[in-house]
Amino acid sequence: MDSHSPCLGSSRGPLADFLMARRGAVTAAEHGLPEPAYPRRVPGLRREEVAQLAGISTDYYTRLEQGRVRTASPSVLAAIGRALRLSDDQQRHLFHLAGSTMSEQPGETEQQVTQPTVRLLANLVDTPAFVFGRYLDVLAWNQLGAALLGDLAALSPKRRNYVRMVFLDPHVRALQDDWPARAREAVSGLRMAAGACPDRARLKEIVGELSARDDDFRAWWSQHLVTVHPFGHSRVHHPIAGSFDVDWQVLLNVDDQEQAIVLVTTRPDSSDHAAMRRLASWAQRQGLLPSHPIGRES
Repeated sequence: MDSHSPCLGSSRGPLADFLMARRGAVTAAEHGLPEPAYPRRVPGLRREEVAQLAGISTDYYTRLEQGRVRTASPSVLAAIGRALRLSDDQQRHLFHLAGSTMSEQPGETEQQVTQPTVRLLANLVDTPAFVFGRYLDVLAWNQLGAALLGDLAALSPKRRNYVRMVFLDPHVRALQDDWPARAREAVSGLRMAAGACPDRARLKEIVGELSARDDDFRAWWSQHLVTVHPFGHSRVHHPIAGSFDVDWQVLLNVDDQEQAIVLVTTRPDSSDHAAMRRLASWAQRQGLLPSHPIGRES
């Protein structure tokens, strides 16, 4: 797939792509602007309307969207964010893009999970636990995590990506009670992680495969969804443990700011917790393997 395709990002750059995507998602009515006498060629605001709302020149905003200007002052970015009705997460993403697009992209290093972190996951016997990497690759997991998502040890590292599993793994896809909501969250997390470095090899590999194989992913990726979900609640349907409710929480790994520890919990003394215990017993009988402490000691 061409590196300048809409799914991977255009030659304009990630800042320009993001501005165009968000402009197309905002209507004139949301700002109380009158509709023009002639129909709009595309949905969303016109460039001149965004510029007017942000208090900047149309020429300057146009050059931002065309990738001819790849950064802007914080005050201008804040004004554009208000014009595009960005959420807090989207506004942070906009600042990230504008602050990073002019800088040289650092080399991509292999992520390793520390041995104490792997031992922490192993000690959580009633809680599925994972470590996600910078592009939601599953770097580490405990036995109950493997019981929930599937035999992770049997997958190659390239296939062991949470977003990929949500879209392409039949078990993980069927696990979700509200698959569209969970899948959109996964796309948003991947887009947020991508930030200003859309051309890194691992990201291009993930996005390229999913864009080619799944129409929903391709559509949602092109919408530039960016939202952080540090915690949430969902219902899962597991072939062994049945249907039950879980809470999940994302914790930042202090050893590596591009790693996150994800914990899946159930309410104590509930039928949901009993289902989780059934799953744990099954995992032990099956001999499902947790990840091994391959990283550094501390």
